[in-house]
Amino acid sequence: MYAIETEGLTKIYAKKKVVNEIDLKVEQGSVFGFLGKNGAGKSTFINMLAGLIHPSSGSFKILGEETHQSHKMGVLPDYSTFYDDLTALQHLKYFSSLLNVKLAKSELLDLLQRVELEDAANVKAKKFSFGMKKKLGIAQALINKPDILFLDEPTSGVDANAVLTIHRLIQDISREGTTIFLTSHNLDEVEKLCDDIAIMNEGVITVQGSMQQLRDKYQNKLIVAIKHTHVNETQMRSLRSQLEDLASVVEWGQNLTTLTVDGEWLIPEINRSFLHANVDVFRIEVDEPSLEEIFIKIGGNQRSA
Repeated sequence: MYAIETEGLTKIYAKKKVVNEIDLKVEQGSVFGFLGKNGAGKSTFINMLAGLIHPSSGSFKILGEETHQSHKMGVLPDYSTFYDDLTALQHLKYFSSLLNVKLAKSELLDLLQRVELEDAANVKAKKFSFGMKKKLGIAQALINKPDILFLDEPTSGVDANAVLTIHRLIQDISREGTTIFLTSHNLDEVEKLCDDIAIMNEGVITVQGSMQQLRDKYQNKLIVAIKHTHVNETQMRSLRSQLEDLASVVEWGQNLTTLTVDGEWLIPEINRSFLHANVDVFRIEVDEPSLEEIFIKIGGNQRSA
């Protein structure tokens, strides 16, 4: 049984598929990283799983059940809302009552200590920094001791010290067996914390697998940028056919094409492909990118196989 399983999950706003037929499986007890740029559809996806919005089509299961499992989930939304005149402790007491979870004051204080807010227990939220609010949001998400914890951009906009605190907390929670679904636009963060990842772009998953699988698949790739004469539709079709088995096309352009290839030995053959299509090549630039650069390029322009 998977912690999370989706099939064709789709959300449409104003005739646009913000989330487009996503099939995804998340192992129990894993930390799953969901990467993507702002506007990629990450928050919409996580909000459907958390039961905050309804999908337009498709289905999903949480811990094997299709019915909403709010008592088994904790959620940190991208933007948490707090009441200015309530203290951290009062917030946790209030949210525990909303969840119908009875916790003693000592247990609420333990939650605050866990997120390093014990010294701010009686401080009103209006005096909190953005990072403190993020930590309070995580404490709130842990009130019901969830089996699955959804964290939407937990370190976005916070200072370096808060990032370290949140990272340690995620690792501690994971060691306790909780499944964590983490959205982020920071590959370094995901690489540090996550067992498996998926990259979303414009509502579709473009890359998916374990961190090790993705390193093995992409780390030794080269990115080749080719400056060439204007390409018409006939030449484009010819190039697509010839390059299909040589390289992954990251970006087509009328005068600039970017590819990923397995090695430099393929470049002469790629050059010949352009010549066969009657396209003159002005310049070829080869780059050995970081894993993050490859994910940014491939993740943003290819659909997952």
